[in-house]
Amino acid sequence: MKKIIITIFSLFFLTSVYADMNDSDKNRAWECSGIYMANYFLPSGETFEYSMKEKSMASVKVLKAYALEVGIPEKEWDEGVNKAVDKHYGSKFDESKTNACHDFVNSTIPNGEDRVKKVVQTLY
Repeated sequence: MKKIIITIFSLFFLTSVYADMNDSDKNRAWECSGIYMANYFLPSGETFEYSMKEKSMASVKVLKAYALEVGIPEKEWDEGVNKAVDKHYGSKFDESKTNACHDFVNSTIPNGEDRVKKVVQTLY
C-alpha cells in the first residue's frame, strides 16, 4: 500500500514539475535556442554587436538550465535544440526574432534577465 501511495505521489510531483514549461513554451524555448545559436555563428559579412553574441550564448545556457530545473530530460532538451539549430543555422541576423526571444526568456524564466546577465559575466 505504501508503494502505491509513493508511486501516486511521485507521478503527481513529476506532473507538477512539467507544469512550469508546457509544450508550447518548450517549443518556443527550442526555437529561441536555435535563433540564438544562429546569432552566435553568423556568416561572415553580417553586421552585429559583439554583446549580442554574448547575450545569445548566455540565453541558450539559461534556457537549458531552466529546462533541466523543471524536469525536462537533458537528452530530450538537446534533441529539440539540435533540430532548432539545424533549422536556423546559417540564417541572417533577425533583430525582431532575437528581441522576441529575449522577451520570452524574461517572461518565462524566473529572474530570466538577471540570470542571463550573470552568465554573460562568466563567459570570460
